[in-house]
Amino acid sequence: MSGDLKWNKIFGAGLGTAFVILVVQQVSGGIYATHAPEKMGYFVDAPEEAAGGPAEAVLPPDWGTVLPVADLAAGEAAFARCQACHNITQGGADGIGPNLWGVVGGPVMHRAGFAYSDAMAKHKSEAPTWGYDELDRFITAPNRYVSGTKMSFAGLRDTPTRINLIAYLRSQGSSGYAIPAPDPSRQPGAAAPAEGEAPAEGAAPTDAAPAAEGGAAPADAATGAAPTQTPPAAPPAATSAPAGH
Repeated sequence: MSGDLKWNKIFGAGLGTAFVILVVQQVSGGIYATHAPEKMGYFVDAPEEAAGGPAEAVLPPDWGTVLPVADLAAGEAAFARCQACHNITQGGADGIGPNLWGVVGGPVMHRAGFAYSDAMAKHKSEAPTWGYDELDRFITAPNRYVSGTKMSFAGLRDTPTRINLIAYLRSQGSSGYAIPAPDPSRQPGAAAPAEGEAPAEGAAPTDAAPAAEGGAAPADAATGAAPTQTPPAAPPAATSAPAGH
């Protein structure tokens, strides 16, 4: 009899434990239920391109205007996010990325012995120099500008930050690389006249005028044809006049 009670107690304890586990799961699920936040706590500035839509044309910076007034201290602060991979000290060693001393205006793959990617080697044949525009496009979105590059940096979408950064890079071994003269075609508002230039608009009336003139000639001819057909009606009038006399 005592043996039977012992096994009953064991089975009862097992069932009780299973019951407690189930109850705890249900209660904890109700208390600690997770819900998707209505608003993300950290916004990543990575705008998506409109699917199937044309890319919006953006004028490159007017380097002759923006570089002379760029904030080098802000550019140095922006370079802090590059220091995990790049060294910019003259004669310094390469890191995960190549040393960037003298990179502005220098040749692509300027560090001999550094293991550049095949994508960068291909890019060198297409754009051999790190000019201002090339650096700006690369820093904006490295993998978009050089598809397949080893550089995993997502890019800098903020134009003033890129300008300051490029100005700082120029101050580190590239001061001899000339700043171009100001380019009015790159200044804000320059794109609007280009899209609807006055000559193009004036050309339409010029082209339309010959068409109107050419179209008027048949109308005049048709009008002239009517008087040609009128004389047959005139003779009866002329004949009736003498008859009236």
